[in-house]
Amino acid sequence: MGLLDNVLGGLVGGEMGGVVSALLNGQGGLSGLVSSLERGGIGEIVQSWVSTGANLPVSPDQLQKAFGPQVVQQLALQTGMNPQDLIQQLSNFLPGVVDKMTPGGMLPKG
Repeated sequence: MGLLDNVLGGLVGGEMGGVVSALLNGQGGLSGLVSSLERGGIGEIVQSWVSTGANLPVSPDQLQKAFGPQVVQQLALQTGMNPQDLIQQLSNFLPGVVDKMTPGGMLPKG
C-alpha cells in the first residue's frame, strides 16, 4: 500500500497516516470504513465527508461509539498510541481524509 501510505502521509502526517492506513486495512478499505461508520450510527456525518459539500464534524465520542471499543483498542495497540489520543486525532483528521479520497463525491470502485 505504498501509494496509499504516501497520500495519507501527505494529508495527515506520518504517525496519523499510519493510523488511518491501519484503520482502512482493518475495515476493508474506504468503502468498508464508510459502511462500518454508517452501521455505527453516524451515516449522515460520513456521507457529508464523501459528498462534495461541507464536511460535518464528528466528535471523539461519536467515533468511539461508531467503531466500538475493540476497534479503537486494536488500533491503539497497533500504533502504540493512547486510545483517547488516537480517537481525538481521528476525529480531527478522518473527515478530511475521506473527503480527499472521494473526489467528486463518489466512493472509488472496487
